[in-house]
Amino acid sequence: MPVYEYHCKPCDGVFEAIHPIAKASDPAPCPVCKKKAQRMPPSSFAAFTMRDGYPRSIPDRGTYWHLEKEVKRPVTGSVKMNEHPEINKPEPRRQKSKGEREIIGERKRLEAKESARARKDGMPEIIDRTKRSDDD
Repeated sequence: MPVYEYHCKPCDGVFEAIHPIAKASDPAPCPVCKKKAQRMPPSSFAAFTMRDGYPRSIPDRGTYWHLEKEVKRPVTGSVKMNEHPEINKPEPRRQKSKGEREIIGERKRLEAKESARARKDGMPEIIDRTKRSDDD
């Protein structure tokens, strides 16, 4: 049953009462002075609706809620339990330091120098298709 607001003129009070829709226009007794009070227009409005299986408040901002945090899209696809891609963003890959980049560059330069010497001596080129973890 809906909640209606009533205004009592004798005691100048405003109160709410729950009534069936069929008796919405009937006066209600004032809880203070027990006289009949007339129904007044609602001062506030709250409603909920469902969209995509989720309860939505009106007006709807078009966002969703995940573990009490506001997100733009509902969870789709395979994700870890209690995680949302917008909230639990993956950590970015660690950038290599200047020293690590110099070591990798030196290793590549030595490998190129060694393969050039091997080609000069007539050795067939060995193709290494394995990828090292530090050669990103």
